[in-house]
Amino acid sequence: MKQPTLLPVMALLVMFMISCSPDAIDNNPPNMDASNLVVPETKTIEIEIMELINDHRLSNGMNPLSNVDIIKAQAFNHTDYMVTTGNVSHANFVQRKLFLENYLGAQDVSENVAYGFTSAQSVVAAWLRSDKHRENIEGDFTDFDISAEQNENGKWYYTNIFVKK
Repeated sequence: MKQPTLLPVMALLVMFMISCSPDAIDNNPPNMDASNLVVPETKTIEIEIMELINDHRLSNGMNPLSNVDIIKAQAFNHTDYMVTTGNVSHANFVQRKLFLENYLGAQDVSENVAYGFTSAQSVVAAWLRSDKHRENIEGDFTDFDISAEQNENGKWYYTNIFVKK
């Protein structure tokens, strides 16, 4: 590959690997019944991501965010969906938002998703380099949680949901 075309190709690759959205179009929403929530055990990489995000917020004079099981359950459901479909997306975001408004009293909800990053540092650094992702990380939120899951090939998928109560 010629050197002048390598940079645009790399930029497109990064854009496809990470994504964020406060309002994504939803297709085929899953059942969002509170009685069937799954809150998996928190992984080390998830703790590291939450610590890095809160460290960033604190270093910029912002409040740290609290993690909440019901947010983790929603993040896990979406990450599991992305692993199953093999597609990084914000599919069904409106349903997650409505669920968190109804069951948690959320006033505002946003999310960051990503794929393929192998460490907490790499995914958080990528989100901070992106204006939209950084806006979510630095937003006027009170709570958050994250789900990081690997597919059968060991590739990581991430969903980080931010909530203002």
